[in-house]
Amino acid sequence: MKWRKLLSFQRWAHVFKRLPRLLRAPQIPLGEKLLFVIPALLYWVLPDVMPFMPVDDIGVTLILMNWFVSRAERKYPVIAEKTTS
Repeated sequence: MKWRKLLSFQRWAHVFKRLPRLLRAPQIPLGEKLLFVIPALLYWVLPDVMPFMPVDDIGVTLILMNWFVSRAERKYPVIAEKTTS
């Protein structure tokens, strides 16, 4: 992903708007949702596992959010269309 797009306010507004809808969508299997939830929770609970990583908890969560929304919209385009309306 390009830096300009990653730093875009419009992109992050899109991510924050879509994430709850995608996590509640029954068409996305639980295993797919856990690919976002488990790493985020583990990093928040166990930050000392990677003490030399200069990324804060919220940074890791934002990166995971962006990755999950992009992946879910590519893998399940029908759901992405429903959430836009």
